[in-house]
Amino acid sequence: MEVGWSARRGVLLCLTVSLLLQGRANTTFTINCSGFHRHGVDPAAFQAVFNQKAFRPVTNYSIPTHVNISFTLSAILEVNAQLQLLTSFLWFNMIWDNPFISWDPEECGNVNKLTVTTENLWLPDIFIMESMNVDQTPEGLSAYVTNDGHVVYSKPMRVTSICNLDIFYFPFDQQNCTLTFSSFLYTVDSMLLGMDKEVWEMTDTSQGIIRTQGEWELLGISKATPRMVVGSSLFDQIMFYVAIRRRPNLYVVNLLVPSGFLKAIDALSFYLPAESGNRAPFKITLLLGYNVFLLMMNDLLPASGTPLISVYFALCLSLMVLSLLETVFITYLLHLATTQPPPMPSWLHSLLLHCTCPRKCCPTAPHKGNEGLGLPQAQLPGLKEPVELVEKSPGPGEAEVAGGSGWTRAQREQEAQKQHRVELWVQFSHMMDTLLFRLYLLFMASSILTIIGLWNT
Repeated sequence: MEVGWSARRGVLLCLTVSLLLQGRANTTFTINCSGFHRHGVDPAAFQAVFNQKAFRPVTNYSIPTHVNISFTLSAILEVNAQLQLLTSFLWFNMIWDNPFISWDPEECGNVNKLTVTTENLWLPDIFIMESMNVDQTPEGLSAYVTNDGHVVYSKPMRVTSICNLDIFYFPFDQQNCTLTFSSFLYTVDSMLLGMDKEVWEMTDTSQGIIRTQGEWELLGISKATPRMVVGSSLFDQIMFYVAIRRRPNLYVVNLLVPSGFLKAIDALSFYLPAESGNRAPFKITLLLGYNVFLLMMNDLLPASGTPLISVYFALCLSLMVLSLLETVFITYLLHLATTQPPPMPSWLHSLLLHCTCPRKCCPTAPHKGNEGLGLPQAQLPGLKEPVELVEKSPGPGEAEVAGGSGWTRAQREQEAQKQHRVELWVQFSHMMDTLLFRLYLLFMASSILTIIGLWNT
């Protein structure tokens, strides 16, 4: 009899616990808020809720907690290309339901929302996966609690996150950084993430209240919702793609415009006569000035990588060095032509014919001693006429007047050949100046078109 009675007592106890648990699952937890509008909030009314802050607020642990998130980007503080880091300032918002919080607003003087310090509430452990700093949320923040159990929590965040920065098109570059929000502890069985706002609302709000007018501007925000698998656990996450663009005005004014001016002045120096000796010192001065300019503006360039603007500066410097070497070579060539002009090689003579008269029926085989060449004069100023570079040879009448001066026919032919060789080398100098000048113009035109294209896109 005692064994039977003990068995019946065990069954009765199990039924009682089961009924109590079912009743607890269907119970609506209502807070007594009478007198809130007259005497203020009574902390004892929320004490039962505060005592459960260490546990996820659900009536059935098989049901996941839905947390809706959003953020407002209010400042882009720094973009470090060397360390590949983005430092920004966010207002992070979270909304979730607490089923243990509920009251009747009519009994509380139409009070439907209260502020509660976050120290007394359960908070989702949402973090940014790309973040490189410890969460420095200020203490003593509060959250809004509504009469139907909605908890709205907003906190400021200074986030330093990893970002894959591509600086090739500096200073016309655009970057796409990722901010991934996920739970550190709760899997999809316990927590699901959703959106508090649409991404276009987040973009418009961020662009409207962004505080800094510095180097970067916000282009847009987009999102993706992949899930992360860690071992046998599945975590919910939301990835936000933040597109930002650099404002290039500072770099155009301080880097590209002065470089373009120096390059234009160097191109105009081709109009200085090469034989006068003024062109080479002028180009040396420009080259030294350009190097000083690059040293002074080095702090504005990225500390890592090889952006397109660095390639542009290297090409500018190379052209200026090439122009200086060409000027030195031409000066030496003209000096040699006026003293002892050597005969022009056949291949160089053919190249000169091809470059100076490509559409005329010019002879392709050089005559003996480069005689009989009727080459047209180059159009680029800067070199004197060939006849001014050598002494004028006396004519036949002058030889007779000189009387016994010794000018024979062979000497006159030799002097004519010398003058003709001078003409050939002067024409070659004109050709080199013209080709390099056209190369300068082509480089400057392509640079301007590239800058305009990158700026507009």
